[in-house]
Amino acid sequence: MAVRSKYNTKQREVLLDYLRTVPGEHITAADVCRYFREQGTPIGQSTIYRQLESLVDEGVINKYIIDGTTPACFEYAGEESHADAEICFHCKCEKCGKLIHLHCDELESIGAHLLSHHGFRLNPMRTVFYGLCEDCM
Repeated sequence: MAVRSKYNTKQREVLLDYLRTVPGEHITAADVCRYFREQGTPIGQSTIYRQLESLVDEGVINKYIIDGTTPACFEYAGEESHADAEICFHCKCEKCGKLIHLHCDELESIGAHLLSHHGFRLNPMRTVFYGLCEDCM
């Protein structure tokens, strides 16, 4: 079970309030910084990064690392859910860079096959399929 934060700071609450408004969206730390800067909310960049990592550790948000050149992105999972509750894969458009969140039973079957037949556990948080999105085709 995830460990809950010991401190409930004002910055943490403001960040959580924002994250609750973007459920299911992939956002970067830079997106969060830009949002608060545009709102005139004084939260430092290092505080945002630290709080995001803390929320990942607690299972409140999911962190996705797509590749070595794309910044990590985060997704609000909720305070009552656990980050590992749902298997999620990603598709990344090679033309526009769009990231698509993918829940698919067929892909879960592939993961089960890899484990049972090949002794390999697939990490869906790091699995990305590259191609063209519907808009770019």
